[in-house]
Amino acid sequence: MLNGYMQIQLVLAEGRLFGLDAQLINDALILGVNIFIIFIAASYLLFNPARALLKKRQDKIQSDLDSAAADKEKAAALITEYEARIANINSEAELIMAEARRKAKLNETQIIDAAKEEANIIRRRAEADIELERKRAIENMKLEIIQIASQLATKAVNEQMNVKVSDALVDETLKEMGVDTWQSR
Repeated sequence: MLNGYMQIQLVLAEGRLFGLDAQLINDALILGVNIFIIFIAASYLLFNPARALLKKRQDKIQSDLDSAAADKEKAAALITEYEARIANINSEAELIMAEARRKAKLNETQIIDAAKEEANIIRRRAEADIELERKRAIENMKLEIIQIASQLATKAVNEQMNVKVSDALVDETLKEMGVDTWQSR
């Protein structure tokens, strides 16, 4: 044991602890301080920007999630609105059809009224034409009666007849013409 004690004494006398010399301990302490300084500098120069970058990314992801949730709510609102519109489309179509039927009925009435008015105009013209033709026919008959009367007078003069013969000729001529033809209306 003494030997072991002596060895410790010897190590202490030489200035070594566990076989380490003072230069090695100094270098280790300087290295530790340098590592600490580098860590602080790296933390300031690299870790803080990295943390800021991560924070920005986290904020962007959160805003994207919020935006997606808002878009989802808008989509749900639009879906309900479109479903309501689809439900109302049949009633709107029925209203449009009713309006179209009403307009068609109005147009039908207008067309029928216009056709009736045109038919009345045509009927009045036809009646006027008929009346004109009737008057012409009456005038033509009067002319024929005058011609027949003149022929009768010529026959009466040519035969130099008496009144009896002349009355018989007039009656015969009137029977040939008909009673209605020589009477004016």
